[in-house]
Amino acid sequence: MVKVYEIDGVRPVVHPTAYVHPSAVLIGDVIVGPRCYIGPCASLRGDFGRLILEEGANLQDTCVMHGFPGEDTVVEVDGHIGHGAVLHGCRVKRNAMVGMNAVVMDKAVVGEESIVAASSFVKAGMVIPPRSMVMGAPAKVMRELTDEDVQWKSFGTRQYQELAVRSLHTMREVEADTEVEPDRQRIAFDADGMHKPKA
Repeated sequence: MVKVYEIDGVRPVVHPTAYVHPSAVLIGDVIVGPRCYIGPCASLRGDFGRLILEEGANLQDTCVMHGFPGEDTVVEVDGHIGHGAVLHGCRVKRNAMVGMNAVVMDKAVVGEESIVAASSFVKAGMVIPPRSMVMGAPAKVMRELTDEDVQWKSFGTRQYQELAVRSLHTMREVEADTEVEPDRQRIAFDADGMHKPKA
């Protein structure tokens, strides 16, 4: 059961097509849109400002979303937030990506179809232009993204949108096996890297 908490009479909203892992924590003014994926141990604290994940966004394992009072923290449509990232009072625009363990601070804007490299630190108030690669601590714009870069990012996001569906339909808590069974099955993917359901 997902850990969902009301505070000051405000409770989270989760669209029925979104998947939220049971170990994630949602507090207060949190809005999770359609086809979103929220991974294990993510923390969404809407106890100061509003937190919004728009359609198809993903927030992976151990990510943190928070913000100052009266300020929204937003991940727009198809936003992609890698493992361990921290978003604080910022906006991640449509089809943008924040890499693993990166930090994006207050009033920063990650431009549409941009990528923040893993472990980068985006300072408060930084506005990243669309289709930019930023990296470093503090983060700096390094180059413009190519069509191939954006396609790569978009593919990863589609995998997480598919994972939301798979998780809603097939993930369940079980006891671990004590031995590896003969002919142990693998989770199958096709040549394009998309999940291949069992026949």
